[in-house]
Amino acid sequence: MDQVSLVIILLAALLIPLIMAKFKINSLPTAVMEIIVGIVIGPSVFNFVNTSDLISQLSTIGVIVLLFLSGLEIDFSLFKKRCTALTPLEQKNAVNTPKYSPVRLSVYAYSTIIVLSLLLAAAFKVSGLFSDFWLAAILFGTISLGIVIAALKEQELLSKAFGQTILLISVFGELVPMMGLTLYASVYGSNSQSLWLLLLILAVAALLLLRFKPFFRFYQNINKSTTQLDIRLAFFLIVTMVTVAESVGAENILGAFVAGIVLKLLNPSETTRERLDAIGYGFFIPIFFITTGVDLNLRTLLTSGKTLLLIPLFFLAYMVAKIGGYWVLKLRFKQANALAGTALTATTMTMVLAVLRVAKSMKTITSDQSGAFLLAALLTCVISPLIFNKFYSAEKEDLVKTAVHFIGANLSTVPVAQQLRKGWYDVSMYTNHPENYQTYHAQVPVTLMENFTAQDLQDHGVFDTDILVLGHIDAERNYELAKAAKAYGVRRIIVRFEDRNVLNEHEDELRELGVEVYNTPEANITLLRALIESPSTLLLLNDTENSIYEVRVLNHLYTDVQIKNLQFAQDITISQVIRNRKLIAPNGNTTIMYGDRLIFTGNKQTAAQIRQALATAN
Repeated sequence: MDQVSLVIILLAALLIPLIMAKFKINSLPTAVMEIIVGIVIGPSVFNFVNTSDLISQLSTIGVIVLLFLSGLEIDFSLFKKRCTALTPLEQKNAVNTPKYSPVRLSVYAYSTIIVLSLLLAAAFKVSGLFSDFWLAAILFGTISLGIVIAALKEQELLSKAFGQTILLISVFGELVPMMGLTLYASVYGSNSQSLWLLLLILAVAALLLLRFKPFFRFYQNINKSTTQLDIRLAFFLIVTMVTVAESVGAENILGAFVAGIVLKLLNPSETTRERLDAIGYGFFIPIFFITTGVDLNLRTLLTSGKTLLLIPLFFLAYMVAKIGGYWVLKLRFKQANALAGTALTATTMTMVLAVLRVAKSMKTITSDQSGAFLLAALLTCVISPLIFNKFYSAEKEDLVKTAVHFIGANLSTVPVAQQLRKGWYDVSMYTNHPENYQTYHAQVPVTLMENFTAQDLQDHGVFDTDILVLGHIDAERNYELAKAAKAYGVRRIIVRFEDRNVLNEHEDELRELGVEVYNTPEANITLLRALIESPSTLLLLNDTENSIYEVRVLNHLYTDVQIKNLQFAQDITISQVIRNRKLIAPNGNTTIMYGDRLIFTGNKQTAAQIRQALATAN
């Protein structure tokens, strides 16, 4: 019977994503659907499945792996002062944007959540509806980091200020309740030991971090598919930290969470993280969520009048506890987006499940109360993402075009500038020749300057750009300005060298600096050779509808996906994939990896949008 129940659970885990994809159910997180299906196949409806020791053990492993992956999701770079890592243009833009950074906003917002959670817990205690003040405060302050990340990824917001703010609030929504749960279990648990022993968890975590700090650099040189050392390290960290946590009287989920943080600080590769996600979300975690639904016996819960009263009240408490974040988010973002972000942070599930599991083991909560908390959390996962998707729209600061500044207005640069202006580029040109200014200023934005010294260009903001094109005919001047621009902090510099002698003298130096160089005669020779070897090249060059593009894939929505399964596969033709500086001849079964550079052709209108989607860091 145990095996039959497990087979049914695994079949349900297999079918749920397929059915959601078939019927385009995008508004509900997969975890919520898994709990709902668990309710349906459990005693509440059809009674196909009953939990056994085997299923309970797998479910426990599932919650441990879930909390481990939650710790692995935390991006600690968001807590750093980022100004020193920004280019001068980004620093300048940062000054012009509102003074409230994502870190500052998230601290303010979660502070309001703590205050409101304590007030709501006090209200429930005074009214006699739920007497455990600290447990209620912990539950009301939880946020489901996994569901928030999924929603932000869908909207491609993780790299934007709004997404980073909501992400950080959600990180606090797991970290703070986790620490609160640990203290709660230490004080009120019957098997808990002295609080100071909890410091051993941090000490062991620090020791493991120091011991394995060089691991991933060494691992790259010895890795074999039959050893999977990175995965072995991950499970070693999980078991070690869970064992230490249980030994000092803390909960195993705290150990798992800390293990995830340790691995995150070791900087694993994207491939490692993806394989761990595959193990967790492919097997253990679905069993945990479905089993949670199976354990919810609605027939019993809904016969209790007090439980029926508590469900809407707990739901309102989850929502009201997050409402203070609305006014905090309004300090920087649009009113509608502040509402959308507040609604999304009201989503809670993962930590609620973990807290309720601990509370039930400590016998500080009844099954009816636990069920009410869980069903209320389930409602937040249904309603909150719907509100978020309804009200969110792009912020003005997210719609900034790529700035391209041309030094030199001539027959080589002006046509390029004219074409770029039709796309997602903000183009400016600078010249020190009055006759060129008179000729071209009506066609593109051209600024006439008296001198082209590095200081003059810096004073006029010419170096405050994303891309700098040095298209002047004077090769020596281009060389000096390229070095000055690189020292200033311009990330991408393209330099024209018509004098091959000057290029030969400085080419190695410029390439080491990351400066891109081109020479018109050599470009013409390359083009002619391409025309001879591939006559269709001319068709592509003269085609007014199609063009060639290169893009680096930074959007996780399109990684680990075969080319034939890309949603825009019919709109572009991928001719080359560059991975780790090696060319790969792609076919429909080639899997796109994070960081791949794709060379593709496509319609100029749709391809530019596709290029932007692939390059959006997410």
